[in-house]
Amino acid sequence: MKKQDTNARYNPLADYKRRLGDRRDGRRLRTIEPITTLIPFFMRERNESCNLISDSVDLQYMEAYIRQKKAAGLKNFNAMHVLVASYVRSISQRPGINRFVAGRRIYARNKIQVLMDVKKRMELNAPETMLKFDFNPYCTAEEVYHEMNNKIVAYQESEEEMDGFDKIARLLTYVPRFIYRLFVRVLLWLDYHGWLPKFIEEISPGHGSLVITSMASLGIPSIFHHLYNFGNCPLFISFSTARHQYELNKEGQVENKHYLDLNYTTDERICDGQYYASGLREIRKYLKNPQLLDQPPKEVIVDIK
Repeated sequence: MKKQDTNARYNPLADYKRRLGDRRDGRRLRTIEPITTLIPFFMRERNESCNLISDSVDLQYMEAYIRQKKAAGLKNFNAMHVLVASYVRSISQRPGINRFVAGRRIYARNKIQVLMDVKKRMELNAPETMLKFDFNPYCTAEEVYHEMNNKIVAYQESEEEMDGFDKIARLLTYVPRFIYRLFVRVLLWLDYHGWLPKFIEEISPGHGSLVITSMASLGIPSIFHHLYNFGNCPLFISFSTARHQYELNKEGQVENKHYLDLNYTTDERICDGQYYASGLREIRKYLKNPQLLDQPPKEVIVDIK
């Protein structure tokens, strides 16, 4: 199956003229409510501003959808690809969940970037790195699969044991601690003002729309993961597909139901509770009806100015 070039598509999220106060990775929101602009001054760190939400989705339709995709040749297609595709599609309709806070200001991100920790091999002490995937808001589920699968396979098959940010971190282990601390403080200061070098921003595990992690391969329930104070990522999703539950159906018969358990950690400063709830309902809608992800959205909604 031919891979489609999603990066060649028009990206309406980045269609604006950069003005004073905008950052490389987003434009400053200037029409939000005054009280919202004050919140980052009272809740300064990402981890003191987080809310925790858990949800469960019946896997009946998703499992059928995954079998269909595997039969079509997407051999590694799984619930993770459906979840990421659902998130990408939700941003196309609820762009506010892709905002971020930096330097006490709120920005609309001009990209959709998902980060995931990937092990080189499924061994206890195997090296691992954080991969970053870029998506267009018009992406379909198959396009999400190709973007993720190609990068994961390339990393796992490469001879390099470390990648990107890991190499910088390894170099810093050879310097005295006070230099290490000074380097980190400089990075934080640069990031606060939006002056972080582009090459660091591109490989940073703290800069992106979403960090996602699967507990299913580890055989444990999904966890509530903390957010990172370094960077600007406002959302962490942990999930597990390992839960089975016996329930009575409408005919009074016992069924073995399969559930996708989701735990969200959110930065509450980027939008109000009603908007967040609407965005999470969008994700749930596509998880329960994954066939909607086979076609691009008819319209991509751009965030407020």
